[in-house]
Amino acid sequence: MDAKRELTSVDIAALVTELGAYEGAKVDKAYLYDDDLLRFRMRDFDRGRVELMIEVGDIKRAHMADPEHVADAPGRPPNFAMMLRNRLSGADFAGVSQYEFDRILVFEFEREDQNTRIVAELFGEGNVAVLDEAGEVVQSLETVRLKSRTVAPGSQYGFPQSRINPLTVSYDAFVRRMEESDTDVVRTLATQLNFGGLYGEEICSRAGVEKTLDIADADEETYEQLYDAIGRLADRLQSGDFDPRVYVADDRVVDVTPFPLEERADFSAEGFDSFNAAVDDYFHRLQREPEEETTSDESPDFEAEIAKQKRIIEQQKNAIEGFEEQAETERDRAEALYANYDLVDEVISTVRTAREQGVPWDDIEETLAEGAEQGIPAAEAVVDIDSAKGMVTIDLDGIQVPVDPTSGVEKNADRLYTEAKRIEGKKEGALEAIENTREELEAVKRRREEWESEDETAEEEPEPEGEVDWLARSSVPIRNPEHWYEDFRWFHTSDGFLVIGGRNADENEAIVKKYMEQNDRFFHAQAHGGPVTLLKATGPSEAAREVEFPDSTLREAAQFAVSYSSVWKDSRFAGDAYMVEPDQVSKTPESGEYIEKGGFVIRGDRTYFRDVSARAAVGIQCEPETRVIGGPPAAIDPAAATTVHLEPGKFAQNDAAKRCYRVFKERFADESFVRKVASPDRIQEFLPPGGSSIIEE
Repeated sequence: MDAKRELTSVDIAALVTELGAYEGAKVDKAYLYDDDLLRFRMRDFDRGRVELMIEVGDIKRAHMADPEHVADAPGRPPNFAMMLRNRLSGADFAGVSQYEFDRILVFEFEREDQNTRIVAELFGEGNVAVLDEAGEVVQSLETVRLKSRTVAPGSQYGFPQSRINPLTVSYDAFVRRMEESDTDVVRTLATQLNFGGLYGEEICSRAGVEKTLDIADADEETYEQLYDAIGRLADRLQSGDFDPRVYVADDRVVDVTPFPLEERADFSAEGFDSFNAAVDDYFHRLQREPEEETTSDESPDFEAEIAKQKRIIEQQKNAIEGFEEQAETERDRAEALYANYDLVDEVISTVRTAREQGVPWDDIEETLAEGAEQGIPAAEAVVDIDSAKGMVTIDLDGIQVPVDPTSGVEKNADRLYTEAKRIEGKKEGALEAIENTREELEAVKRRREEWESEDETAEEEPEPEGEVDWLARSSVPIRNPEHWYEDFRWFHTSDGFLVIGGRNADENEAIVKKYMEQNDRFFHAQAHGGPVTLLKATGPSEAAREVEFPDSTLREAAQFAVSYSSVWKDSRFAGDAYMVEPDQVSKTPESGEYIEKGGFVIRGDRTYFRDVSARAAVGIQCEPETRVIGGPPAAIDPAAATTVHLEPGKFAQNDAAKRCYRVFKERFADESFVRKVASPDRIQEFLPPGGSSIIEE
């Protein structure tokens, strides 16, 4: 059987019980290994040095580790680790809890100046989010933007939708949930009651119930036996009555559990004094076993690290722009209060007087609504009342300002100015973080140069003659020169022409002002919110010449413009695009009009491409260069050794990139090659904005 690589919900519940014994330990330092393993070195009064490990990659675990099982500290700490050190150095470990019955752990740390929560998501793609006292995300390993939840810096952390907790569910609710199923007992326990396959089977065994019994044939006695077995399991988890086991098959560890399982009776088992010690031993041995088969001559993945640092810088720039906008909004609100002093004072006085007289909020809201109907300006200005927070929102010449009626105009304005200053302080911190990231980026580039200079004399694998099966090769040579157009979105059409597109307003401006020449063609999606797309006739250093573009190239450029526009982001599967010549593109607006940054005026006739499908492909090119490429499928398929096709769908951009990465790792015999040239970060650069789904073909 395959070895367990992720903790179950039952495992996590057991660990929470034991980890409470470490409360009061002080954090010394935090480390980040390989983007998915966090280590917190702590000092415990009774135990001395202790190590908290949280891993959220292919292996998902969280436990205290024996210091001898901990790898040496990595090199220069990345920004995520530095942020943790700044927030947690000297902090007390205040406890850990499991969210519902999910595979989510919430670690609490307390310090005099600030408290911090670390949320470890040990499910799906895995993630770690660092939260401040208000539950706002300070930073996360991965950014998640779904309709149901958001995990992104500056936003309130969103837990996944709550699921039923089988350890606390009432008997009546348990029966209702079981009877809603249309399958057998064990599958219902595994899915509807969230136990998973192993513990679904274990509960059936302990209850003496046939696993394959159809729910339609289950009776009251069956439900009572199952509920009693669940109750006994819950009691042991809550009381810490553990008898941990690490199970071994063929001299390899395969599972770890907090107590012996009937479903594992056929395996050899080793006992431990605590479940935490068993988990630590299990994952230490699990990760050591494959290492014997690996070699140590692989070059570091510099390209992936460089791409990651560039992405972090872009995120930090966006965060700074957001802070500037937020601070300006708060100042505008404060100034609006002073500009409308008398009106605001009247609203505050009216509401405060009513509340002092004991008038309920609902009655105040009704009275103001009646006043608005009568045309009373102060009443008309009130657009919302939040009774829970005791705040009244006033519309002041189009600016909506929340005010506290227990304070005067001046104090409300001071509060807004103070908030603006606080946000600007976050901006200063982000500016400093950008400089740190830039230094880290330069350091990675220097290490890459040093490595390459040392490797120049190494013999390369001889190139085979004829057609090469790159997927089957045990070693794929890497040839990855840098090109000017890699600053933008880009692809080469099936006819060999270069197409570039902007990712934002700055890049749109640069493409038109710096790179557009008279024989090129300008494309844009008819939908609002699309990139400038430029079909190049010649390169920047080539002499200008007239070119007759094939229809296939024009169609591919149009599909690129549509697929990377708001058409994809809005989950539409087709859209229109148009093409014009460079002299039809202008930054000069008509009289009285205004053009936003990255926008342009198009004059004259346009050539339209109707109902262009929103589809994209991302692939790995192995010759003449080795790199990720992406764009219209007709252009990417013949140029890549293998490709994945995508359409608008439900997976966020970073999640879709990871799915593509896993597909490529499965297809190539040389997995290290995929890690070097096609990390999820590099794949993400070629994916359209918004959600995507892989097309199974």
